[in-house]
Amino acid sequence: MLLRRTSLLSFVWVLVLAAAQGAHAQQRNNRAPAPGAAPEISYTVSMPAPHTHLLQVEMRVAGGGAANLPAQVDLVMPVWTPGSYLVREYARHVQDFAATEAGGSARPLAWRKINKNTWRVETNGAVREVRATYSVYANEITVRTNELHDRHAFWNNAALLMYVDGQLAAPSTVRVVPFGDWKVATGLPAVSGQRNTFRAENFDVLYDSPFLASDFKTISFEVRGVPHRIVIDGEGNYDPERMRREVQKIVETSVALMGDVPYRDYTFMLLNHPSAGGGLEHLNSTVIIWRRYAFRPEASWDDFLSLVAHEYYHLWNVKRIRPDALGPFDYTGENYTRLLWVAEGVTSYYENILSRRAGVIGDKEYLTTIANAIRGLQNTPGRLEQSLEEASFDAWIKYYRPDENSLNSAISYYDKGAIVGLLLDLEIRRRTAGARSLDDVMRHLYNEFAKKNRNYTPEDFQRAAEQAAGAGLDDFFRRYVRGREELDYNAAFNAVGLQLQTIAASTGDASKPAAPKAYFGANLRQDGDRLIVSSVPAGTPAYNQGITFNDQIVALDGQRVNATTFNARLEERKPGDEVRLTVFRLDELRNVTIKLGGRAEENYRIVPLAQQTPEQKRLYDGWLYTLAQKSGAGM
Repeated sequence: MLLRRTSLLSFVWVLVLAAAQGAHAQQRNNRAPAPGAAPEISYTVSMPAPHTHLLQVEMRVAGGGAANLPAQVDLVMPVWTPGSYLVREYARHVQDFAATEAGGSARPLAWRKINKNTWRVETNGAVREVRATYSVYANEITVRTNELHDRHAFWNNAALLMYVDGQLAAPSTVRVVPFGDWKVATGLPAVSGQRNTFRAENFDVLYDSPFLASDFKTISFEVRGVPHRIVIDGEGNYDPERMRREVQKIVETSVALMGDVPYRDYTFMLLNHPSAGGGLEHLNSTVIIWRRYAFRPEASWDDFLSLVAHEYYHLWNVKRIRPDALGPFDYTGENYTRLLWVAEGVTSYYENILSRRAGVIGDKEYLTTIANAIRGLQNTPGRLEQSLEEASFDAWIKYYRPDENSLNSAISYYDKGAIVGLLLDLEIRRRTAGARSLDDVMRHLYNEFAKKNRNYTPEDFQRAAEQAAGAGLDDFFRRYVRGREELDYNAAFNAVGLQLQTIAASTGDASKPAAPKAYFGANLRQDGDRLIVSSVPAGTPAYNQGITFNDQIVALDGQRVNATTFNARLEERKPGDEVRLTVFRLDELRNVTIKLGGRAEENYRIVPLAQQTPEQKRLYDGWLYTLAQKSGAGM
């Protein structure tokens, strides 16, 4: 997902955001700013009783330049947070709202809600400063929500702090009153001389800067003289020295790729949790939630580093290299773009490339990861139903709201986007004999769009890719980005001396294909003593012959089955055999006859071609190795 805004965001970027915010003054559902100086806005966030899961917020709004406030002040709670493309209705957690005139009188002010997420405070134009207080229930541990309990407080400001309608460009301060002796971490710059008080230049910065308060540990390192820290909340089976060393390698490799360090400091917030997971990027920080005892074995550690690389690379791709609609933001509704496949999918491609180039995983691990991703896509019937641009645009209604039919109707713009990013990279390298690559495309977007405060469009991305390739790529984008055609993997892999093979799962040998086995096709789950159909991929015997989601399979050929015995009984059948299933559907007992299909269980692997040219080997090294590594590179 995404990365966060720093405590010491560069002065240039602050000016960029402020200018961009001004240009975006007519955001949907936002009234035009009142004339005159911007209001003075401050917050105090406290947590006096963590067991209640209630974060207490005091918000003060004063008229700019000692002027009185307008007759009505509308306070708006965002409905989503950038990087997670779903309207989450944060206002549903607000309670105990009250408004008074600030100062000695503390006179109550009339207020009312005018829509689901806006509180209108009446001042009659005679009030210099409003003090609003409210509580937010915080008991959901994800990277885009809030959680408070007796071990920590974590929150996203978009899910906690209201803004003044029409004043997203205004600066603000946040003072935190932590519970007990908890420390406070955020990417926002501290206000000198004021304990646990931080300043944001505007609300895009504020909402891009989550907070953590707890008894966390800190691991520090520097890259190019810029301080970085890993703030670790909770226990886990991690090796702190290895974490410092290998995260630093990923940072160094990413900085070398993009050419600079566009922040004054960077914070990795690592929240160790019993079961939750995920990541969210910000301008100068990221939040990563990881299962506390899943830093081992080695494969789990590799997965953790891939997530770190993904969220860190987002500080360029999406936080600065911004797709058309993604910043400045409308926080009251959907922000539509057809470019999430670049924002997230290309970032997913780089997460593994960066790990490889940093030397924290090897060639074999990298190629195995790619092969498994391809297998996952090829086993998703929705790849023929939804294009990458369609998946990006419909993220708000599909990706974050999956159901049992999603595998038949949709794709992940993360997963397919990463694979198409790989194919595009290899296509550019092939066309230019390795002189240019997708790296050049990303640097072009960074230099020509991010640094010039411009958002890019789908057409801009294609033009940048064509410029790097030195040739038109409309056929590639028409088929694989805007269209739904099957991907030609080996046309890309052959350029670097590789090929994608399908191998029999039972033999592991591409030269000895396995005989087809009886195939039913539905995905099942054991729920207590019930065997339930969890999904039915399109085109399978189960799908074509009437099995449906939530059927409870009671018996096969008259004998009771569970997940284990059902699979064992199918192993005894041959393709073309008929079986009689007894199922409960909506509490009605039914018999369904299924003619079994045939399928050989296959895996994918990426292997070197039997005969490789020096040019293929050279392109391979240029793809997976940095300049410093190339002396010892090779397959």
